[in-house]
Amino acid sequence: MSSWKNFPAVVKSVPMFADTAQPKMTALQPDGTVQVGPFLAVTIGILVLFIGKAINSRVGALRDYNIPEPVTGGLLFAVAVMAVYLTTAYRLTFDLNVRDVLLVYFFTAIGIDAILSDLKAGGRPLVILTLFVTLFMVLQNLVGIATAMALGRPPALGVLAGSISLLGGTGTAVAWAPAFAAQGDVPNALEISVLCATAGLVLAPLVGGPMARALMERYHLSGSARDTPTVGVKYGAAPPRIDYLAFLQAILAIHLSVLLGLLAHQGLMSIGVTLPEFVPCMTAGIVLTNLVPSLLPRVAWPSRTPALALISEVSLGVFLAMSLMSMQLWTLAELAGPLLVILVVQTVFAVLYVAFGIFPALRRTYDAAVIGTGFVGFGIGGMASAMANMTAVTQKGGASRMAFLVVPVVGAFFSSVLNNVAIQLFLSLM
Repeated sequence: MSSWKNFPAVVKSVPMFADTAQPKMTALQPDGTVQVGPFLAVTIGILVLFIGKAINSRVGALRDYNIPEPVTGGLLFAVAVMAVYLTTAYRLTFDLNVRDVLLVYFFTAIGIDAILSDLKAGGRPLVILTLFVTLFMVLQNLVGIATAMALGRPPALGVLAGSISLLGGTGTAVAWAPAFAAQGDVPNALEISVLCATAGLVLAPLVGGPMARALMERYHLSGSARDTPTVGVKYGAAPPRIDYLAFLQAILAIHLSVLLGLLAHQGLMSIGVTLPEFVPCMTAGIVLTNLVPSLLPRVAWPSRTPALALISEVSLGVFLAMSLMSMQLWTLAELAGPLLVILVVQTVFAVLYVAFGIFPALRRTYDAAVIGTGFVGFGIGGMASAMANMTAVTQKGGASRMAFLVVPVVGAFFSSVLNNVAIQLFLSLM
């Protein structure tokens, strides 16, 4: 009952529903910072996604190497923002609250697309990937420590440029950096870990797609031509026809799942379990998808529909475009030297770990290649990069239902829990 009493507070905690006055579209600060409000930030994000799609449609090499469209547009815009900063000293910053709502939409839609037969088929890959992720986060930190020590730097630097920032992302970096600053002889731990997380967001899509292409060409792999991709449509395919009723049904299913997920999230927080909001929302989508059609057969549930795939693609695309366009690339100059070397070593290690570990363990199938590019995504760039990598591959090579089920469960849930245990272990050794 306590969860229901707290429900109004839960809803208000979500940026989309927050009870705050609308900020200005832009605001110029005395230090030369131009603050872009949420409405204009989303608008720019949509334009950036259009730019990325236009460039990828004309540059075959970007499609061939599975470079996600929002990455193309987002990086180009980030370079333009950097040029403005270097020539005028004006620095653009974006209000990204709405961006995080899009991530909840995306993963909830992925949950709605997961049918019970997929869950059964994903059992073995799920166990294998969880075991490999557990080993990876330990090895990732050991690789970082060894590289840092070889460069004459404190071991804590290697952990900060390891599972804290790369596998964990910005949120984990912010949470753990103060402890490593106090114990690990790295006073600027927060700045370093956030920079590494930002660099990982760039590196993951740039190496994950080409790696998947190499594996698919080496073993002559492709997906099913009959199944539509979980996100979006296959390159070259005729756009599906979507009527307003189908679109509305998909939106309603997402919102129902999100409402249940937020209640579950509040309940978990009350007992001390902290997870990203999209994890219980995705789980709620999975539960409803496997209950509603059986209990209410007359209700049109939107699993495997073009409308749901469209919402997934738009949500992920705009989210990633906003994430990349808001990067302040000039700050990455601080990565020069030892930190850059560590990140390059970590990226190479992640690719080799997939090519010679995860991919063979999953029997060198097309699903294994898609799971592998997803692993590179969340291993060095977070879950959004993982899903962008898999989307780019499947829109070209064909659907992979298993990958879109297994990777979010392992990358968003199990890795979050296990990574905190691994970080605590390495912190105790500092």
